[in-house]
Amino acid sequence: MTDAPDAPVALRAVVHGRVQGVGFRWATRERLVALGLDGAATNRPDGTVEVVATGPRSAVDRLLAWLRDGATPGHVTRVDVDQDVGPGASSTP
Repeated sequence: MTDAPDAPVALRAVVHGRVQGVGFRWATRERLVALGLDGAATNRPDGTVEVVATGPRSAVDRLLAWLRDGATPGHVTRVDVDQDVGPGASSTP
């Protein structure tokens, strides 16, 4: 995989915290569209939300930063990233 900012990448992240019933999925879908990414946000039975996204590395990195920065609806306590998609894509909030 190349490190170019426009190289296509995929992200699967599980977001923990108070993220169900607070507009988190809706806001995440809106952010996906604004960043030009394909993807979805889905509630999971354990109270987390799974976010999947594909598109340019720079846009996926911006989505991941947004998920972690506290500006989302609800309260994110942790973001687990299953696939490293670029700079800062560790599994810490």
